Amino acid sequence: MKKQKETSARASYHHGDLRAQLIEATRHLVEEKGPDHLSVSEACRRAGVSTAAPYKHFRDKDDLLRAVAFEGMERQHAQMLEAIEPLPERDLARFSALGRVYIGFAQTEPAVFRLMFGLSEDHADDEALVAKGRSTFGIVQTEAAAFRGSDTVEDIDLRRAFQLWSFVHGLAFLLIDGKLQQMDLPLDLEDMLDDIGRKVMLEE
Repeated sequence: MKKQKETSARASYHHGDLRAQLIEATRHLVEEKGPDHLSVSEACRRAGVSTAAPYKHFRDKDDLLRAVAFEGMERQHAQMLEAIEPLPERDLARFSALGRVYIGFAQTEPAVFRLMFGLSEDHADDEALVAKGRSTFGIVQTEAAAFRGSDTVEDIDLRRAFQLWSFVHGLAFLLIDGKLQQMDLPLDLEDMLDDIGRKVMLEE
């Protein structure tokens, strides 16, 4: 049975997208073992490819991890846009939805979430990662401006977007690190997201 699975995996390699398969295999390993314990050879076994295969697409292990981080950022970005798409314009519910997706992604893919924020080497020097991060933050900025009835992001929108992002980003890490459970603090996530949205967006 094992031999049959390996044969099937190799067949998919020849006819499928090798790069995507390696990224997906690495993503699962990162969630299981963390990026520090990632073995490229194990990722190759999971993807059903030779140990030489990754170097056709990635310079080294760090390059592979950056690809995992980038695709995680793309998934989170897409999920955020999808969450607000059916909601009315200039509605506070849009900010709650963005926060819910942001935190939900962190809880679903905690290791990838951490990787997205700098565990891969030279993260800040990767233009694609930086640009994607700014694009995701740009969603919040644009929504803040739209809430004022403007198509132009101004200083007040930047400040409000940063306040909202800081809150959900910090809360996401507290949750995936188990800090709130350790302190036995009650948490009504929906109520908290609604509350922070009102306080930030309706401030005078």
